[in-house]
Amino acid sequence: MSRAGAGQSGSFALSLAKFAAQTSEAIDASVREIIIELGSSLIRMSPVGNPEIWAANVAHRQANTRAADDYDFKVAVRNTLINLDESNFNKAGKLKRGVKYAKPLTKAERDQNFNVNGLVAGKDYVGGRFRANWHLSIGVVENVTFDEVDPSGAETIAALVTAISDFTAGQMVYLINNLPYAIPLEFGHSTQAPNGMVRVTVARFQQIVQEAIRNNQV
Repeated sequence: MSRAGAGQSGSFALSLAKFAAQTSEAIDASVREIIIELGSSLIRMSPVGNPEIWAANVAHRQANTRAADDYDFKVAVRNTLINLDESNFNKAGKLKRGVKYAKPLTKAERDQNFNVNGLVAGKDYVGGRFRANWHLSIGVVENVTFDEVDPSGAETIAALVTAISDFTAGQMVYLINNLPYAIPLEFGHSTQAPNGMVRVTVARFQQIVQEAIRNNQV
């Protein structure tokens, strides 16, 4: 794995060297499984952009919620004052004609009138481009990016499995993401992946290798 920012700005690569001393078929199967799990781990942990948690939208919704709450507070005060004034009631204890309680906001009114769930940024944004930009190359570090989005990561993982199908041990494999915000995301820019993706996956490397070897023993 290349260190962040070393030689290739904005990209990450996990390189896998040859595994030896077992039968070639078992080696190939083991390494494919390792690569698939490494790549799948990177994809699964990759943050998916969510406008709901963007700072501008959080601040917008908080301000609108305060306004809606203030309206409901004034409604409660008005109704309390009505209750405290005996002249508002007839002998039967019912409100006199012309005296009405104010109504608090319904959930729909809070949404429609105060826009408590509204967005000021990213209204048409669809997340998942970062996940879709993880790709595998054999023997060369490809400097490419993609415009596709893959919020679930399923398509990207499927493409990874297809790309590794012809791999044989001894070839150099790279798992790459060339988007310019890859490094910031790796080092805590997103609350969805505060510890990154590459570092967490690398920490599991030995475990992944051991599981693959057990699964492909001859």
